Amino acid sequence: MTAHDHAHDHPHDHDHSTCVSDALARAETSCGARGARLTPLRRRVLEGLADSHVPLGAYELVERLGASGDRPPPMSVYRALDFLVSEGLAHRIESRNAYIACGRDHARDDVIVFLICEACGLTSEVASHAIGRDVSWAARAEGFTPRAPVIEIPGTCARCKAATAELAPVAEAAR
Repeated sequence: MTAHDHAHDHPHDHDHSTCVSDALARAETSCGARGARLTPLRRRVLEGLADSHVPLGAYELVERLGASGDRPPPMSVYRALDFLVSEGLAHRIESRNAYIACGRDHARDDVIVFLICEACGLTSEVASHAIGRDVSWAARAEGFTPRAPVIEIPGTCARCKAATAELAPVAEAAR
């Protein structure tokens, strides 16, 4: 993978089972190495996040997890999300007040860039060492210590852009 590969470069309707199994395998390995415990609820929350490449709020997760019959208490889901974020297994998307499963292995202090489609919500996690160096340099120059080096970039994903381009001639003809 190059420094700019997308962790979730795929069509909107792809099979998420690989994403879920990869996230769970990464979680088992990471938790095992750190001596952290991936409880059944933490596992279910991570599965719920990995099954969607659109950031989900805690209450959306409660509803999704409750669809199988066992609706977890919201506070328990929040605690599971806090754990997953602290372990680097999920990220909080501040602009959406929502969470997404971590789509790649990276160091805790790496700058993470999220490309967030404003049309469909698809969120891609991108690693860029060049951006990380630039952000670190700018922060040091200002005497600033970043808490969470995350950049969120809103825009339009390739699929939504293509769909819009396909509709443009139809809209033009209707004028």
